[in-house]
Amino acid sequence: MQKFDVIVLGGGPGGYVAAIRAAQLNATVALVEAKEMGGTCLNRGCIPSKTLLANAQLIHKIKQADQYGIEVSQPKVNFPRMVERKDNVVSGIRKSLTGLIEANQIKIFKGFGKFSTPNTIKIMGEDNVEIHGTKIIIATGSEPKDIQAFPFDHEKILSSTSILALKKLPKSLAIIGGGYIGCEFASCFADYGVEIHIIEAMPSIIPLQGPDLSKSLTQVFEKKGIQIHTNVFVEGIDKTKEGVLVKLKDSPPVHAEMALVAVGRTLNTDKIGLEQAGVITDKGMIPVDDRLQTNVPGIYAIGDITGKWMLAHVASHQGITAANNALGIPHRMHYNAVPAVVFTNPEIATVGLLPHEAAEQKYDVKVSKYPFMALGKSQASLETEGFVQIVSESKSGLIIGAQVIGHEASALIAPLTLAIRCELTVDDLADTIHAHPTVAEAWLEAALIANDSPIHFPPKRKK
Repeated sequence: MQKFDVIVLGGGPGGYVAAIRAAQLNATVALVEAKEMGGTCLNRGCIPSKTLLANAQLIHKIKQADQYGIEVSQPKVNFPRMVERKDNVVSGIRKSLTGLIEANQIKIFKGFGKFSTPNTIKIMGEDNVEIHGTKIIIATGSEPKDIQAFPFDHEKILSSTSILALKKLPKSLAIIGGGYIGCEFASCFADYGVEIHIIEAMPSIIPLQGPDLSKSLTQVFEKKGIQIHTNVFVEGIDKTKEGVLVKLKDSPPVHAEMALVAVGRTLNTDKIGLEQAGVITDKGMIPVDDRLQTNVPGIYAIGDITGKWMLAHVASHQGITAANNALGIPHRMHYNAVPAVVFTNPEIATVGLLPHEAAEQKYDVKVSKYPFMALGKSQASLETEGFVQIVSESKSGLIIGAQVIGHEASALIAPLTLAIRCELTVDDLADTIHAHPTVAEAWLEAALIANDSPIHFPPKRKK
């Protein structure tokens, strides 16, 4: 039996990062992956979907060409070519990732890994072998949740995985679920010219991002022609000759060529032999402490299965933390400064507390907002949609949250993530020189507003 200092079960953005970090610490490392290296993020999630979204953003920009004084014909969508580009991007990154893992002298095992004891993993697949690990890091991730009332057939009723395998665009698409996954696909396919319906049981789309961002995105989507149905429950989906019929409780049904079900994910913890290892679960989640240690000494868990944040970058950071602790370097997780991005057009990004969350935690909250319409760079770029918003503690000025909706929000959230992580104040931000003309100046202006000293924004009227 081959023996390793560390076995990592799962080769996604948490697992392979954990393996690389362990190898950097001079451990002998095995990485077990049943499917493609890179996990859901690289192969069936983040990268392929953002490649398709990049195409959609270019279409949107071309349609604005006349506003720049550029005359072009209407863009024509060649979807098979887009799919080919998406597949090439994914395969290229996957090949590079495999090379990176091998360069770190990590042993890759191809197959489904399952605990047979707390220290041994039995692998079934291309490699059929049992291996021993002094420490084991579980990083098995999650998959789209199959709803019993309307199970996936991957032809007319799609998951967030099978929609990425489409070779032909549907004329219309009903999206069940108005969270970030549903809204990203809605934004993308609407720019491709597909008729979109979003069906959401909550009172608003992207409810976890708060009412301000939800309201702004709803307005943008409605301008695009996306039809949004909120406060409605799906009772079932019937397949018809023309497509699907989505039956709604107390509302007329929605007809579409295809349906995308984007209402949650299932954790991959029920078939990996956790009972043989003695690892406890709670509703499929593996409880861990701030060092990512499970209830069994020497066994760690990271990523979606920990029930913290279902985000690739959180899994990666957890991977580093788990590897450090597994090899004797104390390291604790912190979740107060986790950026989250919705890759719609315009993008949405948040970090820290939303205004209502800060109020619920008894902060004396101050919210300062600055619109991109007021920025010269945004006007020059025809990207004036949206705003930045800082949530701070009114007396100390401590920055405890930030939100953005607008062009390149995914990049703009980075400095405020650092600000929260380093416990900076609006004074620190206001006293930092920002390059001009840039979109990042919006943070400076919002900080000045928080201090009641706006420069490029009208002052509050004195009572």
